Amino acid sequence: MIFGETEIRGVWVIEVERHEDERGFFARTWDSDEFARRKLDSQFDQCSISQNHLAGTLRGLHYQAAPHGEVKLVRCTAGAIFDVALDLRPDSATFERWSGVDLTRENRRALYVPRGCAHGFLTLENDTEVSYQISGRYVPAAATGARWDDPAFRIGWPREVAVINQRDASYPNVADEAVTP
Repeated sequence: MIFGETEIRGVWVIEVERHEDERGFFARTWDSDEFARRKLDSQFDQCSISQNHLAGTLRGLHYQAAPHGEVKLVRCTAGAIFDVALDLRPDSATFERWSGVDLTRENRRALYVPRGCAHGFLTLENDTEVSYQISGRYVPAAATGARWDDPAFRIGWPREVAVINQRDASYPNVADEAVTP
């Protein structure tokens, strides 16, 4: 695995290191020791998938409020997404900044999203599936989010949003309400 730091402290892009032969290739996608060496959370309690019918589907920006913050390791297993981590840690030098990366079935990258960051993505192809490894347990009362089009964040989504659910569309702008993890 090849770990690449982003401009947001604690957010990593993880590339697979392919070992190819006549059969195809083999690549490690998870190694708790490699994560621990970088002081990244290596305890995941849940795995989930989301299936998205249409290109232009937006999910997010989601996080769980403290003390129920989660770490996510996100990978696209079918189709393609533009994946975003938004830093909502008030003590961070990159507070309210975001990092985005294309995750596709072909590039097999993963995005590591630490506690205190909101996560969201926009599908770039129809029939896109996303796989998540998640630390901690889901606590419905702590589930919240930040507005995907908040002018304070200026996220550069690569295409128009065609599908978004009511909950994600109704999160407040940071200027209207305190958004803290």
